[in-house]
Amino acid sequence: MGIIKTSKLIFDYLRYGEDEEHPEINRAIDGVDIDIEPGRFIAILGHNGSGKSTLAKHINALLAPTEGTVWLDQMDTRDETHVWDIRQKAGMVFQNPDNQIIATVVEEDVGFGPENLGVPTPEIWKRVGESLEAVGMKAYRKRSPNKLSGGQKQRVAIAGVMAMQPKCIILDEPTAMLDPNGRKEVLKAVHRLNREAHVTVLLITHYMEEVTDADYVYVMDHGRVVMQGEPREIFSRVDELKRYRLDVPQVTLLAYELKKSGVPLPDGILSTEELVDALCQSN
Repeated sequence: MGIIKTSKLIFDYLRYGEDEEHPEINRAIDGVDIDIEPGRFIAILGHNGSGKSTLAKHINALLAPTEGTVWLDQMDTRDETHVWDIRQKAGMVFQNPDNQIIATVVEEDVGFGPENLGVPTPEIWKRVGESLEAVGMKAYRKRSPNKLSGGQKQRVAIAGVMAMQPKCIILDEPTAMLDPNGRKEVLKAVHRLNREAHVTVLLITHYMEEVTDADYVYVMDHGRVVMQGEPREIFSRVDELKRYRLDVPQVTLLAYELKKSGVPLPDGILSTEELVDALCQSN
């Protein structure tokens, strides 16, 4: 069993109409099975309403399954005796960093999590320094979060989760409110943590370019996993992704259109360098 595993996961919620007497049952997650090994970088793609954020909230027990089971590090998330341990091991970063930043100084905000875990003060400050270093924000430790850019705030939010030393980090569309430079900053920090600290990363996103370097990709639609595989395999299925209202990276789409026009190119090109090399070899 991996560090994150779901089995036949179903989640229903009630939607009330104007009379508020006859609620409609809506299925947000419908029979999802995933198994993620420690240290992997996993991306979950899907359009708005596909169920990907609802799935993320099950992993650290913010939501409980209607049916089926979710395990985090072999702990059943429905077992209330494990909830505290689960949330220590699975840190979560949301879309808006302002919803997670609570202190008026960056280093105090990063130290808030481990302080609540009862970590001794010398160890807290050690973790604060290491976490800020890991996300490239150590020079800003004395700053007010209010004076940081969106990308910098999001990196502080990630540092705050890292200071708790979780085994995995769940990022629920962490770049949705950022400009392109902010997105690059955050993704660079996350990949570095995955690579150097061997933290398992689960990235929820609808930006195709963010998942080209992932180890594995799940695509969700209407609460189901409808596609899964390595990025190159997923992005070679352009027409299928379009049916699920998803795009592909621009360079992948360009290569796809060139191939349809008769240019001999391989499927699933993920970078400009790959496309240039392939075009040179085809001539």
